[in-house]
Amino acid sequence: QVQLVESGGGLVQAGGSLRLSCAASGSIFRFKAMGWYRQAPGKQRELVAHFTSTSITNYADSVKGRFTISRDNAKNTIYLQMNSLKPEDTAVYYCNALGIVNYWGQGTQVTVSS
Repeated sequence: QVQLVESGGGLVQAGGSLRLSCAASGSIFRFKAMGWYRQAPGKQRELVAHFTSTSITNYADSVKGRFTISRDNAKNTIYLQMNSLKPEDTAVYYCNALGIVNYWGQGTQVTVSS
């Protein structure tokens, strides 16, 4: 059973920064892809950033240049560094891992005040 545990969300003012962490139970090498999604109230869940097992990295256009996804293989953890945050970044952020099935974390709330 794969477990993904997110942390690092919170309340921040516009222009501020947060770093999200997602710790996986076991090696992250086994996943075809890992990344971050977000869901704002009344909206569909959307991709924020992800990387594949071949190290291809993708970002949503809305976060390019502001967010950076990274990983620490030794800690089985991925991160999302979020800079220059905007109120429209407010959402629940979910960690995702694609293996035989899709795995999701429980989500962490990010709120950006104007």
